[in-house]
Amino acid sequence: MKKDIIPPVVKDIAIAVVREQNEQGEMEWNVYLVNLKNEDIEGVLVTSKGYGAFNDEEVKTSTLRHFLDVVPANTFKKIEPIVESVFGLNNEFWLSFFLNKVMYDKKYIFLPETIIEKNFTLIPILNKKGVMIK
Repeated sequence: MKKDIIPPVVKDIAIAVVREQNEQGEMEWNVYLVNLKNEDIEGVLVTSKGYGAFNDEEVKTSTLRHFLDVVPANTFKKIEPIVESVFGLNNEFWLSFFLNKVMYDKKYIFLPETIIEKNFTLIPILNKKGVMIK
């Protein structure tokens, strides 16, 4: 019976990690949700956590939850700042939202050492360079 349930597929939604200058002129890393759809998404909830091994020990970060409410079509919203010290871990962002009264969800996982300048691309709508998973 469970195999008969086909969950809706998330398309045109991205999570991006961007290095940018803050109001004090210092460089910092931020995580953004980018809505590439031509429709608003509603009831947006993002859960984030980091996990993996560091110096041969299992490490887990705190789990954070962010309610973004509505993310309008072709816009972005900042989820949270992120520190470089967790780039050696798996950084997971679990997104849930409603579109046309249907619930969608998807996990986005930035693997260890993938948030590096070599992997930067121009993030659409945000118009900044960073690492993006779509």
